[in-house]
Amino acid sequence: MRFPLFAPALFAAFTLPALPAFAEAAADAAAPAVTETLPAISVSSVEKRLLRDRVVASGLIAPVERILVAPLIEGQPIEALEADVGDYVQAGQVLARLSRTTLELQKTQVAASRASARATIAQIEAQLIEARASADEAARVSTRTAALQKQGSASQAAADQANANAIAASSRVTAATQSLEAARAQLELAEAQMANIDLQLDRAEVKAPVAGEITARNAVIGSIATAAGEPMFQLIKDGALELNVDLAEIDLPRVAPGQTVLMRSVGSVEPLTGTVRLVEPTIDTATRLGRARITIDSTDLVRSGMFMDAEILIAERETVAVPVTAVGSSAEGTTVMKVAEGVVSRVPVKTGIRDGGWIEVLEGIAPGDNIVTKAGAFVRDGDRINPVPFEAAVN
Repeated sequence: MRFPLFAPALFAAFTLPALPAFAEAAADAAAPAVTETLPAISVSSVEKRLLRDRVVASGLIAPVERILVAPLIEGQPIEALEADVGDYVQAGQVLARLSRTTLELQKTQVAASRASARATIAQIEAQLIEARASADEAARVSTRTAALQKQGSASQAAADQANANAIAASSRVTAATQSLEAARAQLELAEAQMANIDLQLDRAEVKAPVAGEITARNAVIGSIATAAGEPMFQLIKDGALELNVDLAEIDLPRVAPGQTVLMRSVGSVEPLTGTVRLVEPTIDTATRLGRARITIDSTDLVRSGMFMDAEILIAERETVAVPVTAVGSSAEGTTVMKVAEGVVSRVPVKTGIRDGGWIEVLEGIAPGDNIVTKAGAFVRDGDRINPVPFEAAVN
């Protein structure tokens, strides 16, 4: 079949104008998308929070002051016990009674010795009066005889005899005086022995030296009282208890008297409160631990020997805080990844208190700044990201 000669020209007239539009459409279909896809990274807004710096420790409840009661006299059997474990006693209250039989016999003997000494003193005093009278008379005779001898009315022998009699009488006065002093010394000794017996009789009653609660009783009726073995009773002075906790060397300089403490025991519902009373000045050379003594505000729910955990509050303040996961380490030190207009930059910071999942930032960032929530995320200084609020990411 043949086409007319004008057919090619007619075909070209209809088809040629459509070629540019078709080529442009084909080019648009083949062109790739140029939109940039940024990684979605969770960020947190820096804000202020109430943080608490605490030292966690544990220890045992113990008496503030433990009193050991031992007998003050030995060798006497125990006749009666007047107190038992758990009793609260007052100062001076009788806890036990010792036998008084031997002491009362000794008191009788000493009383007889004292009466004898008093009788001896009375006799010697009478002898002393007589000796002084005789000495005075002998002295007067000696004086008169000496005067007569000078006048020639008495012989020299008579004068010498009178003088000798005066000297002898004076010596008897001296002897009587010394005997009286010895008798008085015997009386003083008997008085001292009597006072000692009275003291031992008083000590036959074993009394509480202070008020407190009895925690142990080792005394047994019929046993011989002695201070060489175990004490008869153990007391907690005034019933006061405290918590003794062990502290690491690094924590010791931070703990000081007056700091508040929260304490919990096994099975307790509500924590107990207290304050640091004393930080001991020495460290155990074996364990390398120090010790703090904590006063308990209410001791009704604790017993000596209980184990408790304690949180010592070192500091409490409202401060700039970030999640712990946001803080990392680099060659520059401690850093966070700050986000501004979608660009990440590494910022050195200075940290302080760490409380749970939050950490204080003292320098480097301010409230309102955005930071990468997890410093370990795959972002680098200068990266562009699609920031997603951390709360939204969690929800």
